[in-house]
Amino acid sequence: MSEIDYQIEDFMTHCQTKGLSKKTMLSYEQTIKLFAKYVADNYKITDAKKVTEDMIRDYIKNLQKRGKYTFVANQLSKEINCPENRKDYGEKISTTTINNYLRNIKVFFNFLQNYRIIRKNPMQNIKTLKNERKALGFIQDRDFLRLLRHIDTTKFPEYRDYIIIQLIFDTGMRIGECLDLLVTDIDFQARAIDLRAETTKAKKDRTVFFSPKMSEELKKWIQYKDRYIESDYLFPSRKLGHKLQIGNFETNFKKYANRVGLNNAHPHMLRNNFAKRCLMNGMDIYTLSRILGHSSVTVTERAYLDLTNDDIRKNYQRFSPLSNLKRY
Repeated sequence: MSEIDYQIEDFMTHCQTKGLSKKTMLSYEQTIKLFAKYVADNYKITDAKKVTEDMIRDYIKNLQKRGKYTFVANQLSKEINCPENRKDYGEKISTTTINNYLRNIKVFFNFLQNYRIIRKNPMQNIKTLKNERKALGFIQDRDFLRLLRHIDTTKFPEYRDYIIIQLIFDTGMRIGECLDLLVTDIDFQARAIDLRAETTKAKKDRTVFFSPKMSEELKKWIQYKDRYIESDYLFPSRKLGHKLQIGNFETNFKKYANRVGLNNAHPHMLRNNFAKRCLMNGMDIYTLSRILGHSSVTVTERAYLDLTNDDIRKNYQRFSPLSNLKRY
């Protein structure tokens, strides 16, 4: 192992002790190992202490030029995963993806600097690339209702997904948080759901709330589920009662969306819709930020304040000072 390999191992151990999610850790490790291979191949550098700002800027230019999956950390990975068979193989790497790479690499070098492994941080003057933000997808009322009507609730998996879709739409939970729920996490009296720290992205306890209509739907679902499956999970898989996996739900959701012609719909749009609808209905952004589990209001603003002129027009009508004057 080279020196940078040991440095990466120390960093990953540090991430593990902090309790980061497996998804986050995998993203860090893949990104940093790809970068380490690049500087080794192009500069014969095998120690993070010798990495310079110019090398990182050169790497950014390389990312902008090369196609997706054309560069891998090791040959064995390429032989196993066969990236050339992917439909998007060779396509341009998006600015959003490159910025994610840069953030991951910056976290690595910040760790090295904090533990005095390096004196000067080569990422200090590296900024993320300017990226034109795309408005988040929105599902209109009629389309959402059509989606629900075309789910066959006589079948266990589809009935389960029918409830999941409504619950995310009603609470703003992340998909993973929803699928991690146990029946005991539901407080019907307070119409609240306690999200345990180990299931949330921020690794902090959080509470979300649901409507009276959702309460009735959940009670019916639990009675139905308990007739056929013995599982502590609120949304178990059909066969063994294990937790439903995110990838399986995403596949199912796209199938339902395609039935009604929503070919570009994806499950995260449910959370997006929750946020935008709450803003449009007058919820303050501080409350929304707490419910969504964001680290700051700034994150919420950056993610969800993409209201169109039509959105603003409709919202204005509810808050017009003249219309709301009290008549004496």
